[in-house]
Amino acid sequence: MRTAKVFFQSMLAGYLQESEDGREYRFEYTPEYTGPPISLTMAVRTEAYVFEEFPPFFDGVLPEGAQLEALLRLHKLDREDKFGQLLLIGADTVGAVTIIEAL
Repeated sequence: MRTAKVFFQSMLAGYLQESEDGREYRFEYTPEYTGPPISLTMAVRTEAYVFEEFPPFFDGVLPEGAQLEALLRLHKLDREDKFGQLLLIGADTVGAVTIIEAL
């Protein structure tokens, strides 16, 4: 299982997890987080968000086109490994959200 820390304006907002088989994703805000939602579609709440596909908000921060092709080639990533892509580019996203691998 892979896990990423999700920050909003440098404040830890929550964790994104990928299941072992890569078929389910969970995002859960930390109990301490008091900031705004990371997305208008993911209000701050105590229950985890569960997705059967890669979450749309996180998919939206991934590169496309030539940038995606370069990322896949350079890091020898599978095109379908969106979580892996997110971990590679997450520290340098556009906007207030930053994503880094939780070790």
